[in-house]
Amino acid sequence: MHEASLAGGVLQLVEDTAAREGFRRLLALRLEAGELSGVDVRALRFALEALAPGTLLEGAAIEIEQPPGQAWCLACSQTVAHAQRGSACPHCGGYQLQPTGGTELRVLDMQVSDD
Repeated sequence: MHEASLAGGVLQLVEDTAAREGFRRLLALRLEAGELSGVDVRALRFALEALAPGTLLEGAAIEIEQPPGQAWCLACSQTVAHAQRGSACPHCGGYQLQPTGGTELRVLDMQVSDD
């Protein structure tokens, strides 16, 4: 389950940001894990909750947005909805698709407090 290592990376990023910016508490964390990112959102949430006790994640509201996948079809020159890697273009049936959206895993923003 690579979501556990991803959660560890998110925690490290939050801790590094706290050290650099000088905040003491994380109130809310908003992440984006695109539909084509290969991240199981439920497993990531579970891993973050498991890491939370005794860290800056403890007590923070965690929101994970999951934007839909999109791809550029080289065969029909259109941007198409692309829910799963390896699926065909819904317009032409071709498999020459280049993902253009929904592949991200990133921290969108954090709400923090000094106390």
